[in-house]
Amino acid sequence: MLKSKSYRSALLACAAAAMLGACSGADGVASPGVGAFAPAPAPVPVPPPPAPPPPVTPVGPAADCPTGFSNVGTVSNRRICQLPTTITGNLVVPNRAGTIYSVSGRTQVGTDLGADQAAPISGGQQGILTIEPGVTIFGNSGLDYLLVNRGSQIFAEGTATAPIIMTSRQNVEGTATDNSIGQWGGLVVNGRAPTSDGCVAVTPPNIACTAQVEGSNAVYGGLSPADNSGRIRYLRLSYSGFTISPNNELNGITFAGVGSGTTAEFIQVHNSSDDGIEIFGGNLNLRRIVLSGNDDDSFDTDSGWRGAAQFGIVYQRTGGGDFGFETSSRGTNTATFFTRPTYANWTIVMRSTAGRDAIVHNTGHVGRVYNSVLRSEINQQCLNLATAVTLTNPNGAGVATAPNGPLYNSVFFSCNGGNTEGASGITTQQVTDQVGLGANNVLTGTSTLTGGFINGANETAVPVTAYPTALNATDPALPVNTSITGFLTPVTYIGAVRNAADTWYVGWTCGIPGQPAC
Repeated sequence: MLKSKSYRSALLACAAAAMLGACSGADGVASPGVGAFAPAPAPVPVPPPPAPPPPVTPVGPAADCPTGFSNVGTVSNRRICQLPTTITGNLVVPNRAGTIYSVSGRTQVGTDLGADQAAPISGGQQGILTIEPGVTIFGNSGLDYLLVNRGSQIFAEGTATAPIIMTSRQNVEGTATDNSIGQWGGLVVNGRAPTSDGCVAVTPPNIACTAQVEGSNAVYGGLSPADNSGRIRYLRLSYSGFTISPNNELNGITFAGVGSGTTAEFIQVHNSSDDGIEIFGGNLNLRRIVLSGNDDDSFDTDSGWRGAAQFGIVYQRTGGGDFGFETSSRGTNTATFFTRPTYANWTIVMRSTAGRDAIVHNTGHVGRVYNSVLRSEINQQCLNLATAVTLTNPNGAGVATAPNGPLYNSVFFSCNGGNTEGASGITTQQVTDQVGLGANNVLTGTSTLTGGFINGANETAVPVTAYPTALNATDPALPVNTSITGFLTPVTYIGAVRNAADTWYVGWTCGIPGQPAC
């Protein structure tokens, strides 16, 4: 009891003192003016949850194929997913880990919808094929090829770091060599743009100006100059080309009756057994093209093509190759149906002892060449005019001009076998005189190209020629390509590659100087 009373008294005394601020201790309140309430303890930080681990890239083939594709086995540790034989509606070829794609036989996008957009063929079906960046598609043999029919479209849009690759099985397996050619078919795109094939000599040509495309029984042509067959960008196509029968071959890429509404840029064709690119009629414009190691002509134009091609490299391999450019017009071979292309900023390098001239103009052709470089490292000529029908002779004295000006402007000739040559009734002097009609041409240049095709001091010194607006003037018979002048990029240099800092071809090409092997 005594202890209890003492404790109670002390507690009451302390409480009274606390009211006067006189009681202190570990948990007491400090005297006024001395401090403040003690801060609350800092919260203990809670670590964030650990980030999920990155997805694991499969080290082997994917387990299956996307819907719409056939699982046909594996190759080089990847699942082979085969495209359907006929593609109708929309088909996307996705870029997925552990997956590679193949074509077997003629793989067609859509079926032919005919020459007239307003009256498609009854029963025809449209197909739209979209190929994602980084996808590889291969063929097993020369009869395996991809064909886009009239009225259908292909959207093969890669990037500089993830190009779309179309190639051969041997290349996928690693057995293709620097001289391998003709291991699968290639790519054929058919459109509804005008062509001289199948035409009679009437003005304007009728809707029946259509023809069967080389290497296939598919049909091309129509009366839609701005026809749109899709977009092809950053595509690398290699080891293609196949002879179906004599004079009937699959090229690397065939554009037949393709219109100016189609996009074609940043494209390489490497080691085709036939032409790299061949164009039959149409109004297609192209840019940023690399044609390397092809066994026939690198760039072949035919059948009244009325388009433009700017920024292109032709680089032969030492073991094969024919002409750099071969230009002609089969079919109705009169002046009103001539092939009338425009070339600008090309560098053509001939390197093969089996090769021939850098450019040959055959029957039915009147073209324009601007701001370009022609180089032969072997005993071949730069320019050959091979038939008198090419020379329309509007200026007299046996000398021709193109309808809208001279054939050659700001072109640098440097060929060990001679810079001009005539054939089939045309003299070498006439060819020289023809070149002399243009401005800023260098007929006896000494090449200073570096890195295979990069301008040196002598090429850089050549003044450029601006593109006249008359390039859009109406040509006889076949409809004009009104997009050419707007398509061409004004330049301050000749050739395809201005200097070492001009790297538009880097990262997505192969088999040329400075780039990896294919």
